[in-house]
Amino acid sequence: MTGPNYWLMKSEPNAYSIEDLKKDGVTLWDGIRNYQARNFMRRMNIGDKIFFYHSNCKPPGIVGFMEVVGLNIIDPTQFKKESVYYDPKSSHEKPRWDCVKVKYLFKAEKFLSLSELKILFNEKELLLVKKGNRLSIIPVEMKIAKLILEKIK
Repeated sequence: MTGPNYWLMKSEPNAYSIEDLKKDGVTLWDGIRNYQARNFMRRMNIGDKIFFYHSNCKPPGIVGFMEVVGLNIIDPTQFKKESVYYDPKSSHEKPRWDCVKVKYLFKAEKFLSLSELKILFNEKELLLVKKGNRLSIIPVEMKIAKLILEKIK
């Protein structure tokens, strides 16, 4: 038997923060409009673990940990004309975007910044540190995930 897969998912703290997730308990990880990131979500399984990463802030970094609790959910924001994630090419008959439901597990005891991650890992070990990487969802190898967990607990 293998354990869970590990992922890293980014959110801007002014859009949705670890504190928001802690308060909500569970949420849909919606609004993803990149096909590669969407396809990573489609590879997720119930019980997979996720590092919550605050992006587009100073400093960016890992702020918490969450778990996948729902799969293959049609992203409702693609149909809402008032939403910044509205997609006029998507229809209820043929939705283009889906999402997962995640559950809060814990807030990091020690914030792990991007600059620290760049010292700890190279781009082959952790795609996040690759120059120019802008993906909001990336897989994390189990051995790397375990090292990160040791740093944030």
